[in-house]
Amino acid sequence: MTDRIAVVTVTYSPGEHLAAFLAGIDAATTREVDVVIADNGSTDGAPEAAAEDAANVTLVYSGGNIGYGAAVNRAVAQVDPDIEFVLIANPDIRLTSGCVDELIAVAQRWPRAGAVGPLIREPDGSVYSSARELPDLVAGTGHALLGRVWSTNPWTLRYRREAEEIVERSAGWLSGSCLLVRRVAFDSVNGFDSRYFMFMEDVDLGDRLARAGWLNVYGPSAEVVHHQGHSQKRYPELMLPAHHEGVLRYQSDRHPKRRHAPLRWAMSAALDVRSRLVTAAAVRDAKNPHS
Repeated sequence: MTDRIAVVTVTYSPGEHLAAFLAGIDAATTREVDVVIADNGSTDGAPEAAAEDAANVTLVYSGGNIGYGAAVNRAVAQVDPDIEFVLIANPDIRLTSGCVDELIAVAQRWPRAGAVGPLIREPDGSVYSSARELPDLVAGTGHALLGRVWSTNPWTLRYRREAEEIVERSAGWLSGSCLLVRRVAFDSVNGFDSRYFMFMEDVDLGDRLARAGWLNVYGPSAEVVHHQGHSQKRYPELMLPAHHEGVLRYQSDRHPKRRHAPLRWAMSAALDVRSRLVTAAAVRDAKNPHS
């Protein structure tokens, strides 16, 4: 295996975020880096400018907005198979000094780690709960219904695990916004499930890695900052329905039998209503940001 690593990111008119993300890579690792950008239909020229500015950047066009997981898979397919570790990150992630090397160190401490996630901070310095339990029906429903209005409800606390001490540990799943994967583990489960357009593809990946015998490891000794939500705020009519569709797909895949049909119908109806309500509210807020 080579000591080089790969960094993969997906773009959709990322604006200034992409240049800032790429500029932070040199300080994040001492290793030689190959960068692959999978572009899902940008119109701002940022991916092309990045590829022209650096010899180690490869730009791959997906042919349209095919979704996050599918685009990541196409990018990873371009990575030299001798590269052991691949960092998958959104372009609105800010890498901190040495964070990628620290993620690799965590992976080396956990030989069965298929994925390692850093501590993710919001721009205001608060910690985002990026290493969670897999959502079963009870916890997932309780969190979905009450998480916004009663953040300390027992289902949300169990699912998010944010009340726990911040330590290196295994988790059910890790945020796909910044994730170091061991290439052999990622390939062993055929990467992300491309049926997920955006959202829940990281939950599904964590579950399938665990079922294949790999661990999802939270490594808070590595930190990044995520300016998350820039795409969701710009395109709520696209992102929010995709989130609800992802939730339905995830639970439906895990309750596929004929006797589960009434449950799938009920979930579909409830999620459709919730999706319409939150999307309408988000679109209204986007049009009237100061109201």
